[in-house]
Amino acid sequence: MRPLRSALSLREQSTFRTVRDSANCNSISDMNDPVDFAARYAKAWCSHNPESVAAFFAENGSLSVNDGPPAIGRVAIAEIARGFMSDFPDLTVTMDSLTVASNGAMFHWTLTGTNTGPGGTGKRVRISGYELWSIHNDGLIAESKGRFDATEYGRQLRHGVELL
Repeated sequence: MRPLRSALSLREQSTFRTVRDSANCNSISDMNDPVDFAARYAKAWCSHNPESVAAFFAENGSLSVNDGPPAIGRVAIAEIARGFMSDFPDLTVTMDSLTVASNGAMFHWTLTGTNTGPGGTGKRVRISGYELWSIHNDGLIAESKGRFDATEYGRQLRHGVELL
């Protein structure tokens, strides 16, 4: 795993601290460093609790994967997470890096797991991708556009991958 880096200017750091919502512990604005928010987001995926993932999104936030139709709202986002968690009961998501800009962030991740869920192939996968985040005024994810190599993912589902 690559070391975590945060290259935030003082202006960007203050942008992420501007909005404070003491009732919302998942808010990126509650963090001195948004890397902590992203690390906790990855941990939420590993928790096997889909609602924990959805809690990082604004109430009407959206998540789309590989230009697919967006899941809008926390219930729909939790269903996307539930699908991955069901397909990969041993799912782990690690944060590879986070790049922050004034208009959002790019969260790079790696998913590792065995496709042993219902109808699974029993094959191990290790796929990396990223999510482009726009951040809502409340400090949560307003929109996440995720992307990974679907062709390689399909190949790994059929043939597996050796993990280091």
